[in-house]
Amino acid sequence: MLKRLHAILLMSALTLPLPGGLACAAAAEELAPFKMIRSLQFVQDSVVLGDHSAIEMQRFMLGAIDKRLRVVEQSAFRDPRNVDAALVYVMSGGNPDTLDYLTDRDIEGNFDSRVTEALRQYLSGKGALIVEALSKAAPEYKNARIGPYLFLILGNATSQQNPLAAMKYYDWARLTAPGTIIEEAALRRSVFLAARANEPDKGFRYALSYARRYLTSPYASQFADVFVELAVAHFDEAAEQRVSEVLAFMDRPRQREVYLRVARRAAIGGNQALARLASKRAEGLADGGTSPSQVLASFYEGLAAVPSADVFTATETINAIPDEKLSPRDRALRDAAKAIADAVVQLPQDESSMQALAPTPDRIAAEEGEAVSEETGSGMSPFGETAEASGQSSDGGKTSAGTKRSVDPTLDRFLTNGRSKIAEIDSLLKEEGL
Repeated sequence: MLKRLHAILLMSALTLPLPGGLACAAAAEELAPFKMIRSLQFVQDSVVLGDHSAIEMQRFMLGAIDKRLRVVEQSAFRDPRNVDAALVYVMSGGNPDTLDYLTDRDIEGNFDSRVTEALRQYLSGKGALIVEALSKAAPEYKNARIGPYLFLILGNATSQQNPLAAMKYYDWARLTAPGTIIEEAALRRSVFLAARANEPDKGFRYALSYARRYLTSPYASQFADVFVELAVAHFDEAAEQRVSEVLAFMDRPRQREVYLRVARRAAIGGNQALARLASKRAEGLADGGTSPSQVLASFYEGLAAVPSADVFTATETINAIPDEKLSPRDRALRDAAKAIADAVVQLPQDESSMQALAPTPDRIAAEEGEAVSEETGSGMSPFGETAEASGQSSDGGKTSAGTKRSVDPTLDRFLTNGRSKIAEIDSLLKEEGL
């Protein structure tokens, strides 16, 4: 309550008009930077705890603190709290040029050059270069005011090369700054790293902690994305219970959205069992039989069934969904599924003298599968490098670029058109950002 009152009074002092507010404005200009940073931290923490109206206040305060740091006397930085305030400001989304401005005028050595140089490199996009230097300097600040920020940045810089070490840095950052924007960011990024590092137990623990505290954060949609990735990559009977435990903290619409995302990712990845299970769960949470979420759940269940023995029913299901019920990217998915289903159920061509050399229906389906596999790189997802981009032919390199295969012309046209259609769909999906 006192922190909130302090922030409100500070904002009032900064915004009162002159001349009536002259005394208050002058007083605000004399505020020590560390006092202004305290208010900024409170505002940022309020944002991730659900007060989205504070976002504009955060932007305003960043601008006000920037102005204050540029006019404050250099003697003010003899107080370590003001030095920390300047560093926290920069690490909280402030102007990086202000750090250069302050350190260039630091003739008394109040700023730790190891930290400021690491921040310069990090803010200029060279995070990988700071790992060695900052990993040596950061432990000295473990219990300092800037400690959680430094460990968060060190985790970010380390995440690509060493996810397990990055998670340890995130652990320290969040444990020394509970209930803050630092903890929110550390938990969210830890879920992502745990999924990539094949550490599902850690990932679900981080996800549960996040769900308990920060579902009202404006960054919660990013958490949902990485949680879906974790659930799809490591889903089994034990994980199903843990997924349900995390989702228990969400309301029904959010639970339904997560299950739909899981169903979609699983259908694309070829995990039929998970796609069907998630679709059923989403259907159970839908408001009605004709609601958009119900339609999507049925659609993803149909997608999952395309590669199965129930391909005819699956095709009928996805074809029965009107275009207006699907987003552009889901319409592209449907077209891709229809192309695959058509290849699977294609009837044999009439016998001819060349029929002995042409593939059978089973071989047609298998060859189409090879084409899709080559286009995706793994055969499990329709998104990836095309055969043309990788320099391979559509038959796996068995036919040279200048040699035409000896097959039935009708079948040859069918295969060529099918591959062209899949390539167009792949291009559309890339444009949609999938």
